[in-house]
Parts: sequence; structure tokens; C-alpha cells
Amino acid sequence: MKELKDYIIPFVGLSIGSHRFDYHLKDEFFEFFEYDEFNSADINVVLDFNKRSNHFDLNFSFEGKVNVNCDVTDEEFDMDIKGDLRLLVNEGEEFNDDNPELLIIPHGEYELNVAQYIYEMIVLSLPLRRVHPGIEDGTLDSDVYNKLEELRPQGNIEEKEEEEKADPRWDKLKDLLTGK
Repeated sequence: MKELKDYIIPFVGLSIGSHRFDYHLKDEFFEFFEYDEFNSADINVVLDFNKRSNHFDLNFSFEGKVNVNCDVTDEEFDMDIKGDLRLLVNEGEEFNDDNPELLIIPHGEYELNVAQYIYEMIVLSLPLRRVHPGIEDGTLDSDVYNKLEELRPQGNIEEKEEEEKADPRWDKLKDLLTGK
């Protein structure tokens, strides 16, 4: 837990109003959570911590780059990512984080660790399928991609062969359905 001490906010000492916290995330942050989907990460996170008399309003936003492998060719590429998260924090009888937008902390707490929320915000904002931008615009020159293009089925050859093998009796039945 020592590595994450920078993400602990002692809110008891903060005055009522808005406070800004800036975080620069690198690979070490994600290694702490044993997340190894990135080859490397360089992400800036801004937390606007708005302390009110009866609750806290946390607005996270992030922007940066992560180096990931393409799901199609396994080529590494830098993917731009950005997103945000709003979290409302209230005091209650016991800790409760069942609602993704509302966090209830027990009465008497004096600090809040935001590392888990930053981690989840970033990981959940990633697309499920990561495709190299060179595939989408046709500029990727890779042996794997070139071989995939070579092996790609050409048109609907199988459908054309099926149509040619069709039994003419079925065509008569189709005519009955269309009323011709």
C-alpha cells in the first residue's frame, strides 16, 4: 500500500470548496494492480475534489497514451485514450460502493484513497477490440497483415456456388411466395 500513498486524500484538513489534484500515471501504477494489458502507459489524470458541507463531489478526467498490441496482427501501437468519471461521496453507517456513481464512507473517516477509482476509470474506458489504426486506413505494412489480406476470402464465392447448385423446384416454390 506504500506505493499508493500519493492517491490518499486527507479530506478532513481541506477547506470547503474546490481542490485540484494532478496525477501522472506510468507503468508502475498498473503493475501495482497486476494489470498487464499495456506494454506501456503515459496518462495524466486530473481530479477536481469539491468539498461541500455534507458531501464530496469528485470529478476525474484523464488523457494520455497506452501502448497495446493489435488484436488482429499483434503489432504494437500507441492508442490515445481519454475519459472522465463523476463520483459523489457521502457519509453513512458503513462503507458501501454498490452504486458506481455514489460512494458511502463510514462516519469518522478522515481520508479517501482514489487509486482504485482511477484504475477502474481507465481500464473500463478502453475499447474491447484494439485495432491498429494502419489496418483501418490501409497504411499498415506488416507481414502478418499482408498474409491475412492474402488469405481473405474473395467476395461471396461460396454463396454464388450455392445459387448455381440450387434445385429449380425451389425456384417454383419461391414464385408462389412472391405471387409471381
